[in-house]
Amino acid sequence: MKKIIFAIGLVLPFTMLQAQPHQPSGPPAMEERIKRTNEILQQEVQPTTAQQSAIETVFKTFFTAEDQFRKDNPPPPPPPPDPKVKAAMDQLVKERDAGIKKILTEAQYAKYLQASKKLHPPTPGGPGERNSMPDKKHL
Repeated sequence: MKKIIFAIGLVLPFTMLQAQPHQPSGPPAMEERIKRTNEILQQEVQPTTAQQSAIETVFKTFFTAEDQFRKDNPPPPPPPPDPKVKAAMDQLVKERDAGIKKILTEAQYAKYLQASKKLHPPTPGGPGERNSMPDKKHL
């Protein structure tokens, strides 16, 4: 019975991850941002029709420039995790996988390992991704 509850506890997060809708990265389309801005300003400021049209023009110019700025200047990569936290998380992953290995057959466990790789996005500078900084050996 404990094994069944443990297995359900492990499988449930995987099904929850797949059930979540995909959220697009980046800002919403300009039309959506203009609509939202107009709604908020209409409620809070209550501009006249002429003012609303002029405000919309200013925001279109702003959003266009903002999109270009983001395109030309991508966000910096996240900082590396604290080594102590990373070591603790690595240990937790090892313990989790050891528990899974006791439950599954070898063939199932191999499939589990492949599936677990797909659940996490690749980390910047991780395996399979070339580092943008040249290696000192090759300078």
